[in-house]
Amino acid sequence: MKRRGNLYAAILAGALSLFPVATVPAERTGRTVGTTAGASSATDNAAGTTAAGPAAEQDGKLRNGNATGRTGMTEDRTGMTEDRTGAAGAAEQSGTIRSGTESAAQKRPKTKPAVRDSLRRNDRSGGIAPPSFAPECDGKRPRRLTHRIGAEFRPEHIFTINPFLRGENLAQLPVDLSLAAHLKYSFRFRPGSPADRTYGGVYQGFGIAYYDFANPQELGNPVAAYLFQGARIARLSRRLSLDYEWNFGLSFGWKPYDRDDNRLNTMMGSKINAFLNVNFFLRWMLTRELDLTFGPTLTHFSNGNTKIPNAGLNSAGIGAGLTYNFGRERAEIPQRTPAPEFRRHFSYDLVLFGSWCSKGVEVGDVLYASPDTYPVVGFNFSALYNFGYKFRAGLSLDGVYDGSANVYVPDRIAELGGGAPLEFARPTIDRQLALGLSGRAEFVMPYFTIGLGLGMNVLHKGGDLKAFYQTLTLKVGITRNAFAHIGYSLRDFHMPNFLMLGIGYRFNNKYPRHY
Repeated sequence: MKRRGNLYAAILAGALSLFPVATVPAERTGRTVGTTAGASSATDNAAGTTAAGPAAEQDGKLRNGNATGRTGMTEDRTGMTEDRTGAAGAAEQSGTIRSGTESAAQKRPKTKPAVRDSLRRNDRSGGIAPPSFAPECDGKRPRRLTHRIGAEFRPEHIFTINPFLRGENLAQLPVDLSLAAHLKYSFRFRPGSPADRTYGGVYQGFGIAYYDFANPQELGNPVAAYLFQGARIARLSRRLSLDYEWNFGLSFGWKPYDRDDNRLNTMMGSKINAFLNVNFFLRWMLTRELDLTFGPTLTHFSNGNTKIPNAGLNSAGIGAGLTYNFGRERAEIPQRTPAPEFRRHFSYDLVLFGSWCSKGVEVGDVLYASPDTYPVVGFNFSALYNFGYKFRAGLSLDGVYDGSANVYVPDRIAELGGGAPLEFARPTIDRQLALGLSGRAEFVMPYFTIGLGLGMNVLHKGGDLKAFYQTLTLKVGITRNAFAHIGYSLRDFHMPNFLMLGIGYRFNNKYPRHY
């Protein structure tokens, strides 16, 4: 009787497999799934093998169902070793639909709720929908940076503070107009990111510029290559903001003073000069990609007292430009989310620098330029308190060896009608060493830090080193703590001192990492 019962169960399973069963999720109805699962379980127990499960029923493959029935009947005729287990399984499945349902649920792999919801949508629509846990269909990820290119035109008025600029030149005309064309590339942090919120939409990049002073014979038409950085000062409306920007770099192609070929140019003494510029402008968003900028600009050229003459060229004017933003998807709106919290702390900067300079020596009422160049070596050790993301201030200990300090012309008796050149003498080294103390303030932005300093030498032997000095510095980040240092020193706000080119390292740096 047991063997006959197994045979009837196998025949019943084969007959059921000839009729396709509609795919209905288990959550919607359990009767059909339970009945089918019970029959499948009975067939498995009778045949000792795994028959087609719920996946085969959902696919509706008739061939697999027929093969399962035939396999069950054949194995039953040849004799099965697990008759007792098969009969018990058939009795259990025939006795209750709930038991069959539980058996089918055990066989079916566990499905996450998100996938079940997706399967329900597939059943209702007949289509294929991506699971809800899959990434977005477009596959885009938020970009860390956005990129921009821009072009500007800057007409500027030149301040004619030098005789050459006032008209003592070959053309006998004042040199008072500067025209410049700029091409720039920049990048900024993704709008709304922590760095973008903290630093007011800061951007940075590099640019090139071509200058025309309407006197190519004596001044040339220099080309400038520079780094720049800017940010928003205030947002005036959804599409209008007030911004600032600084430029710093080198300019090439000047025609400098030459005693034989260009003796009237008493303004520039070198072919390469530093280029400094600052702008304040309105930025108006014309379209989704295009911005218009318009505002005042100030420019300075000089060689940092590395060669005489070094009167420099200063100008002021108006700049206008267009900027194209790649991939900007919407108008920038005010970010009202506060910046991440900043932990105030002390940090310590050690800077080593060196350069060279020229020297002019007064003899009577006349200033004579020394033909030599003199080395400069020094250090700064600053203790600065970091008040927030953008500002730190403190004190600095400044040591310097200035090879041009206290250089003099020895007294001599000039022969009547003699034209011998002047001799320039150097003092002992102790009259060229000084140790000073200065107050420092730094404006901190990503990658760049601009610093100002006011100080006095406290240990020195007098002469040129008894001075009130000022410093302007730019620190360019190399690693998290190391940086390149570019600076310039003045005396009494107008006398050129020397360049400060070097490297530095920051100790106890606790700034959060936002970029």
